[in-house]
Amino acid sequence: MDKNSKIYIAGHTGLVGSALVRRLEKEGFSNLILRRHLELDLERQSEVEDFFEKERPEYVFLAAAKVGGIHANNTYPAEFIYRNLSIQNNVIQSAWKTNVKRLIFLGSSCIYPRDCPQPMKEEYLLTGPLEETNEPYAVAKIAGIKMCQSYNRQYGTRYLAVMPTNLYGPNDNFDLEESHVLAALIRKFHLARLAASGKREKIEIDESLFGPVPPEIKEAIDPSGEAVVTIWGTGKPFREFLHVDDLADACVFLMNLEERLFAPLVATLQAPIVNIGFGKEITIKDLAELVKKTVGFDGKLLFDSSKPDGTPRKLLDVSRMKTLGWEPKISLSKGIRSTYEFYLKKSE
Repeated sequence: MDKNSKIYIAGHTGLVGSALVRRLEKEGFSNLILRRHLELDLERQSEVEDFFEKERPEYVFLAAAKVGGIHANNTYPAEFIYRNLSIQNNVIQSAWKTNVKRLIFLGSSCIYPRDCPQPMKEEYLLTGPLEETNEPYAVAKIAGIKMCQSYNRQYGTRYLAVMPTNLYGPNDNFDLEESHVLAALIRKFHLARLAASGKREKIEIDESLFGPVPPEIKEAIDPSGEAVVTIWGTGKPFREFLHVDDLADACVFLMNLEERLFAPLVATLQAPIVNIGFGKEITIKDLAELVKKTVGFDGKLLFDSSKPDGTPRKLLDVSRMKTLGWEPKISLSKGIRSTYEFYLKKSE
């Protein structure tokens, strides 16, 4: 890509899309094509086709998707599979019709089998059953990968799917019904700290900004008078976390790869995918302790083992990205601190 290339970021207001915009603008790319949902409904094929015919982007980052944690995936499986299939089908098809030079499709580490060998290599795709709690979302993402592969094979396109690990950072979703674990923990601990201090008016402001606060969080005080935060599951599963600014950096790095390195990635026989992760993992319990310390919550933790844990372990093999010359830069402790600062600013 050169600085004047026409670059379309689908989903530019979301966690990943906004990070891509920040990264590209920082690098001096001046011809970004951005559309909000009210301006372009990616689930409507005719709108997407008209948009691509008119704008003719040269490069596409497909970051638009319906995403969420275990609760959201369990509650809205139909929305997760239908909406994600619709968005990616429309964008990839229109990209081919208008001769887009390169496209990067954002997938998810949940595409890998539930009991996948660790760390998870790209070639482990479709080698075992998926985790049931997010299977509809994972199936949609796998379909997107295979769509990229099929178009590359039949039409010679240059479509690459990247599989990020669990993401967090600025513009994350802090709604407790739909958020991923790290954003949910940040908000839970913050609200519990407010509740313990009797700052009810601030909880009401937070609720108006980020979504409903369950009574068990507002009144999270045990019989001894100590504040309590309850975490879903046992706390034993391992998870890997990547700051979204690192992901954006990796995506731009891949889009700019010279052809001799990019071509083998999109031509692979199984699937044109690249894992993007931090390369280290942490238990949910230790993560909760780290967030607790960052937020400054002095109460105690309880783990509700009646709630699902999800996949026991999810660590990506990132050797392919390391071989290409890319590694993440933002540590988990630094990233959590900056994300909490973002959350506090949004609360003001």
